[in-house]
Amino acid sequence: MTLPLRHFLLALSVVAIWGSNFVVIRWGLNAFPPLLFAALRFTFAAIPAIFLLPKPKIGWRNLAAYGGFVGVGQFGLLYLAMRSEISPGLASLVIQTQVFFTLLLAMRMSGERVQGFQWLALAMAAGGIGIIASHADGSTTVLGLAMVLVAAFSWSSGNIVGKRAGAVNMLAYVVWSSVFAAPPLFALSLVVEGPQQMGDALRHAGPGAWAAVLWQSAGNTIFGYGAWSWLLSRHPAATIVPMALLVPVFGMSCSALLLGEGLPAWKLVAAAMVMSGLAVNLLWPRLRGVLKAA
Repeated sequence: MTLPLRHFLLALSVVAIWGSNFVVIRWGLNAFPPLLFAALRFTFAAIPAIFLLPKPKIGWRNLAAYGGFVGVGQFGLLYLAMRSEISPGLASLVIQTQVFFTLLLAMRMSGERVQGFQWLALAMAAGGIGIIASHADGSTTVLGLAMVLVAAFSWSSGNIVGKRAGAVNMLAYVVWSSVFAAPPLFALSLVVEGPQQMGDALRHAGPGAWAAVLWQSAGNTIFGYGAWSWLLSRHPAATIVPMALLVPVFGMSCSALLLGEGLPAWKLVAAAMVMSGLAVNLLWPRLRGVLKAA
């Protein structure tokens, strides 16, 4: 199914925002400590939208689990890693391994076996991650890589929880689950970063720092999830979801252009392997169906 031009441009704008957001995160971390930054992101993702969107017809436990996995597990760890342990471009690439973690978790729960093309996709992505690990340097460390992989696993756990929620308004679901993400992040910030650092950051944050926070909540969450959910409600997932493959493309290119992150040959090879694995996993079933129908 071919997307109308306006819908294609909307989807492209969403993946561009999601990809370039890693640069915005890096800018925000210059002003806010990571856990406080994440807490602020989810605070403004919830307020004021929570007063405009009705609560999804799902239990509080599900919302709390999703908020914990995505808020604390995914973004808490991602922000901690991006402070000094991994470059924004590589972070935008490695976090996409959540696709494979989600696949493995779903198959473990359902008892399904991993198919041949999925093993191939996993091997390709693992090879790319291995290349990144072997080139750990001052901008990316093994610790940073591990933290982002755990963040990706937490994201995949959130995906499984979200799937159990059933057919709900995903934007409202994300907004209401943010209520459960912000408090533990504030608590962790208080314990790990301390009230002095938190207070200093809030007092000295300039307009650019607050713009980064609002971009995380309004641009990345409200517009991004809202537009993506709107597109998925009008087109087959197989038409929309593959466009997410462009997120690391925007992430790595924006990091190179705006932050001066280098793109040596090993990094491009690693990116090609991870993205090829993602492409095989997402696109092979659709291609196989076309070939069978031919």
